[in-house]
Amino acid sequence: MADERVHAYADDALGEHDAVALAALVRAGEVTPAELAAAAAARADRVDAALAPVAFAAYGRPHGADGSVRDAPLYGVPSYLKDNTDLRGMPTGQGSSAYRARPARRSAGFAEQFLGTGLGVLGKTRLPEFGLNASTEFASARPVRNPWLTSHSPGASSGGAAALVASGVVPIAHANDGGGSIRIPAACCGLVGLKPTRGRVVPNAQGRRLPVDLVTDGVLTRSVRDTAAFFAAAERHYRNPALPPLGLVEGPGKGRLRVGLVVDSPVATSDAATRAAVEATAARLEALGHEVTPAVIPFGEEFSRDFVLYWGYIAFLIATTGRLTVDPGFRASRLDGLTTGLRRLFHREFRSVPGVVRRLRRAEETYAAMFRTHDVVLSPVLAHVAPPIGYLSPNVAFDELIDRLTRYVAITPVNNVTGGPAIALPTGASADGLPVGVHLSAAHGEERVLLELAFALEADRPWRRIQD
Repeated sequence: MADERVHAYADDALGEHDAVALAALVRAGEVTPAELAAAAAARADRVDAALAPVAFAAYGRPHGADGSVRDAPLYGVPSYLKDNTDLRGMPTGQGSSAYRARPARRSAGFAEQFLGTGLGVLGKTRLPEFGLNASTEFASARPVRNPWLTSHSPGASSGGAAALVASGVVPIAHANDGGGSIRIPAACCGLVGLKPTRGRVVPNAQGRRLPVDLVTDGVLTRSVRDTAAFFAAAERHYRNPALPPLGLVEGPGKGRLRVGLVVDSPVATSDAATRAAVEATAARLEALGHEVTPAVIPFGEEFSRDFVLYWGYIAFLIATTGRLTVDPGFRASRLDGLTTGLRRLFHREFRSVPGVVRRLRRAEETYAAMFRTHDVVLSPVLAHVAPPIGYLSPNVAFDELIDRLTRYVAITPVNNVTGGPAIALPTGASADGLPVGVHLSAAHGEERVLLELAFALEADRPWRRIQD
């Protein structure tokens, strides 16, 4: 496929507004939710041939558009749910060919929280099989492509959501993160992606059943204020009393922060564009008055091996219990090469899993120690820019694919294992125009610090726009 930049911006009801602006227009009576939904559906149709981001469309009657949450902060803004989260009446396909998805009988807890913010759901977005890959590619189906450069990956696992938001179809879309799946596509597609503290939003039902809960839900957006508005609205639906309240963050903070700087991951050297983005962001933070000093992320090769084996344990559970937990028609023989390879890895090394679980559980203490001397840690999101389609295909030989994934996705799993919050911000670009993201991590419960710092960076130098 020839390289091209794809966007859907048009002179329609959505315009170039973010979600906060659209919700304000709805409240003022200047536009209706139905008009916004129709414009988003038309935009989705325009980008489908090039990007393939949508798993299931329900454009006739979007969920949440009935006025039952008319007073919610984001009422009337069109959006999508990721296709690994149940919403009553819509199928949940999990990106897999191992079964035929049927309409869900009930909605997941987070889906209810998502609708409670006022967002209307137009359908489901595509993800790689069970969210296990860092690129939204498939064994035989067409991949999701990056709207900034269609020969490249949009990241994963929330790749369909990222492609829709980055291309301008909707301003905000659901994403979730079990190893970087909010922050990776944000970095690849020039978006804002906050992985909240574990427990900040309604817990993910699948994650709660695991010995180490990796998965938390959130959104991908084009503006910091949309991310802040979503989490403030979500907190009205559910607030975890074990965490400090977040509230609505509306701009930069006033305090001077101690920022730890990490240029390379513990297991891979950053490419030139990534290193430049991190170093330039560090310089901007110093210019904004913050103290930047070198830091170390204390999770190296052993942590990476442990995480991959734990990923294998998850693949084993999917393959062996799929008929009970996914669908009666589930067939493990239809799983893709990555899921199958991870399952086999678990079979070879299953005796090591108890030790892996113990070490992963202890990682939270090590993570907390980083923030005794730093308020925030700045690092790359990924070791290199978004790769070409095919580089992380599930059809790549398993040992080679795992090596590529481990070195590419070297930092983001730390926050999933430990539960700490982190945000990806689009502060850089490669020579061919692909976005490059940076990663800011903080102590548990400190999303406000991350959002305030993100507001400051966005105000200092607004993100590039795909339509320019």
